[in-house]
Amino acid sequence: MLFPLGTGRFEWILEPLCFPEQPATDIGTNSSSHHDMEVVTCVLCSHSTPLSEKDGLLKHLVLEHKLVIADVKLIADFPKYMEYWKNRISEQPITDFCSVIQTNSQGPVEKQEHYFLLCDVLPEDRVLREHLQQKRLEEILEQQQRERDDDSFQRICMFCNDEYTGNRSSLLNHMARDHSFSVGLPDNIVYCVEFLDHLQRKLDNLQCLYCEKTFRDKTTLKDHMRKKQHRRINGNNSEYDCFYIINYLELGKTWEEVQSEDDREMVEDEDDDWSDWQAHPVCAVCLFCEQQSESMEKIYTHMAETHGFDLHKLKTELNLRFYQQVKLVNYIRREIHQCRCYGCQEKFGSKPEVIRHVIEAGHVMQLPETSTWDQPQYYFPTYENDALLCALSDSDSESEHTGPWGDVPVIAEDISNLKVLKQTSILINPLGRH
Repeated sequence: MLFPLGTGRFEWILEPLCFPEQPATDIGTNSSSHHDMEVVTCVLCSHSTPLSEKDGLLKHLVLEHKLVIADVKLIADFPKYMEYWKNRISEQPITDFCSVIQTNSQGPVEKQEHYFLLCDVLPEDRVLREHLQQKRLEEILEQQQRERDDDSFQRICMFCNDEYTGNRSSLLNHMARDHSFSVGLPDNIVYCVEFLDHLQRKLDNLQCLYCEKTFRDKTTLKDHMRKKQHRRINGNNSEYDCFYIINYLELGKTWEEVQSEDDREMVEDEDDDWSDWQAHPVCAVCLFCEQQSESMEKIYTHMAETHGFDLHKLKTELNLRFYQQVKLVNYIRREIHQCRCYGCQEKFGSKPEVIRHVIEAGHVMQLPETSTWDQPQYYFPTYENDALLCALSDSDSESEHTGPWGDVPVIAEDISNLKVLKQTSILINPLGRH
């Protein structure tokens, strides 16, 4: 969308802007991929393979030993699982632990085969699976807490040259806010560094993060992701599952399976009492910094005391109607996003620089001519989830019939004498003759 800037200049805003879902507050070292190098040994012989070739080992178990392990994807730690059962089978016959399945039972004896099924119907197997799942979840939560507490994070944004240090959430929120690329809340992510490395490799290989098509150069890739709204990851791609906490909650279930079960429970439980249900509070964001608050008055007070910006005073002095307030807020948001002082139009290299200038030059309450910001394009939010716009109110007892177009008369839809209006319309009888 192209927006004129009052002084005859035009600038492109190429994608909708959005505040991060949570205020900025990582050290992902390595994810489950480091387990892929672990060696897994057959429970019945010395044959072994890397964990990354698990399917080959399962094939070996079926072909060489006629052993089938049920629901392998629900085993949280496959190497530990195999190690446990190798020890147990070395102590007792396999038939003590497995169900025996006879194939071709009606055929000749020489063509009959017996297969062994190891599954969680056996209480010992079920307890083992649950123990491994619980241990894995504890490890993941500990890793996530280490990432939350770590302040040595340092990384350059994959979409620009800005460097972020201190905590992972600062970079994740920057990508969501300034590049409309959100991977979810930082607190829902684990192994963040490896997650970002994985995404960076895709971009370095000129691969779209969503559809994963490969392009000839970075410019073509960038245009494709912008036009197709592919600045996101594909939730159906299971290679991202290991980076989200929800995928570790239950025995190998993906986030989609967990979520669908929650939805079914909500539909089936018709006796729930919703009388005490409360909507999730919406946070408004300061015009000049990342301060957020669920209370609009606190945000107004913060802007006045910290930055010297008094929106209530401007509304009173300029007699701003509701839609003028909307346009003013959107104008200031857009100018600051574009690193330009909204008072004098001077351009800067970064947001902190323009904020510093606005305050030091005393331009906080200095607005340009009304015609500069009182323009139709500023009806549209600069940030599509800008809760500050929801807190604006009419200046005083402004007439409810006065819309954003001032004194232009508006004809109601429920006109009782519509027939007379049609008969006297100049569109039908332009010369006033019958």
